[in-house]
Amino acid sequence: NMKRLFTLTAILYGIAVSAPSLVSAQGPLGRDFGFGLSIGNPLGGTIKYWTASDQALAASLGADYFGSPRLNVDYHWHFNAFNSDVVKLYAGPGLAIGFGGGREYLWYKKGHDYYFYREDGKTGIGGRVLLGLNVTPRRSPIEMYIEAGPLVGLSPAFGTSVDAALGIRFYP
Repeated sequence: NMKRLFTLTAILYGIAVSAPSLVSAQGPLGRDFGFGLSIGNPLGGTIKYWTASDQALAASLGADYFGSPRLNVDYHWHFNAFNSDVVKLYAGPGLAIGFGGGREYLWYKKGHDYYFYREDGKTGIGGRVLLGLNVTPRRSPIEMYIEAGPLVGLSPAFGTSVDAALGIRFYP
C-alpha cells in the first residue's frame, strides 16, 4: 500500500511540475507550484498547483483518524471577498482516501453514542467540501492557510465528520 501511495504522489507531483501554465498563476510571487506542511486532517505534507488565476488543485498526505496514511485531493476556487491581494477565501470539493488503520469517530450509531467507524485494513473513501482562508504576504514565497468542512465517509461505511487543517506552503 505504501509503495502504491508513494507512486501516486510522485505521479501527481510530476504532473504538477511539468504541466504548462495556461494563465498567470496566483501563487506567491506569481509561481504556480508549492509544497509544505499541514497540521490537522491529515497531519503531514501538502502540495498545491494553480490551474488558473483563481483555481488550484491541492493534495495532502499524512496520518489521520480516517486512515493512516490518508490522501486528500481537493479543487479550490479562490475569490477575493476582502478586496485584498494578500488574504483570500477559497472553497471547493475534495476526495479523501484512508489506507491502513482507521478508528472510531463521530457519527455511527453504537449503543447510545454516535461514531464514524472504519474497520482496520479496509480502505476508507469519503467526499469533502472545504471553506478556507489563505494568506500570501507580499514579496514572499510563502502561503499560509486554514480550512475546514464536512467529511462524508462513503465506504466501507457511511458516516460524517468535520475536517480542519492549518498549513504553510513554500513556492520555489
